[in-house]
Amino acid sequence: MLAIVCAGVVLASLDLFIVNVALPQIGHDFRLRGGGLAGLSWVLNGYAIVYAAFLVLFGRLAERYRRDRGFLLGVAVFVAASAACGAASSLTMLIAFRVVQAAGAALLTPTSLGLILATFQPERRQSAVRTWTAIGGLAATLGPVVGGLLVAVSWRWVFLVNVPVGVVALTAGWRWLPRAPGHPVPAPDASGAVLITAGIGAIVLGLVNGGAWGWGDGRTIAALGAGALLLTLFAAHCARHPNPLIDRALFRLRPFTSASVVAFFFSAAFGAMLLSRVLWAQDVWHWSALLTGLSIAPGPLMVPLVAFGLTGRLTARLGPGPVIAAGSTVFAAGAVWWALAVGLRPDYVGGMLGGMLLTGIGVGLTLPTIMATGTSALPAHSLATGSAVVNMFRQIGLAVGVAILIAILGTPHSPLATLDVYRRAWVVVAAISLAGAVLGAVLMTTRRAPTAALAS
Repeated sequence: MLAIVCAGVVLASLDLFIVNVALPQIGHDFRLRGGGLAGLSWVLNGYAIVYAAFLVLFGRLAERYRRDRGFLLGVAVFVAASAACGAASSLTMLIAFRVVQAAGAALLTPTSLGLILATFQPERRQSAVRTWTAIGGLAATLGPVVGGLLVAVSWRWVFLVNVPVGVVALTAGWRWLPRAPGHPVPAPDASGAVLITAGIGAIVLGLVNGGAWGWGDGRTIAALGAGALLLTLFAAHCARHPNPLIDRALFRLRPFTSASVVAFFFSAAFGAMLLSRVLWAQDVWHWSALLTGLSIAPGPLMVPLVAFGLTGRLTARLGPGPVIAAGSTVFAAGAVWWALAVGLRPDYVGGMLGGMLLTGIGVGLTLPTIMATGTSALPAHSLATGSAVVNMFRQIGLAVGVAILIAILGTPHSPLATLDVYRRAWVVVAAISLAGAVLGAVLMTTRRAPTAALAS
């Protein structure tokens, strides 16, 4: 069961970043000019925003119905949309199919984690969740590597590769997944999903296009203002609605709330970091997609080594807060490494490699600990919903991180200006990650996530 649901989460996580290295080829194929990067970023952000918004809605629905069937439906939608993305004939069509793909991912993610939490005994859940998260994190960070290999043939293969993997997961899941019945909980109110989707979308729109429009331009101000208003309405909806999208009671669980907040900051830093490395290697050093992907590989390889070999023992000994703080700090050190060491002349060993290793270690320490801590205190009737909320904060962070990066990079007109904006971006990435480190140290002060709620 763990292998099958991890195959599903590999699909969803891999597709968050496998597209990064394909963006230049997609732009060239669709003949984008000028502000093409802002438009292309919606191939990433459209996926991340819809994925984030629908995670909770589908997580709530998953509580009512059989999670094994929900997981299989999510995989089927994802695979069909992947095939459609591979056949897209325009950027608009590609973004539209990416939205459908994100909806499938948003269904399979909470149902896969819900299956794990409902099937494993309480004493084994944290270990299983760390495995699920580490494999998902490995898939996300391997995305550019796999993407580089596939783009050497065609950018369309970064989507078509999902089809055989998804078919295998569907076949195995239909035969071997255990039955996981739902609970008699109220149906969710979909208006909350509409508010949060529109709110995050408006803020990302303003951040992505603010550099081109001008930060004082009415369009930028309107987009950011509308996003803030919609998110305020979403918060009011959750506070007052008798059946809100996100159950207010969940935020009384300190490990859950702390993990959600820290997940946002770490994911924002992660999303900006990974895209910056891809864009720098291809657009500044003029490396091929294949060489770019291979150059990133040492970072992802550190994730399972650290997650399986070190993170669990450190968390048991020190508690989640110090581990998350240490991991976020090491991640920030990787970004600072690039800001200090990278130059306009290609230098992999002296410029890129050290930062890749440090960021990989940071991911291996931080991400599994966030997810294991955030889900460990959830009651049985909120396993899928609660895990979806933590993942929602992660995906919102990714979208915001990409938007911040695009806003910082802008359109520099000289090599030295390009180096300057990238260095500035890496310093911002480090600052965001360090903010997560401080929050992790302050908010997650317990040595172990509470287990009392696990038995309920």
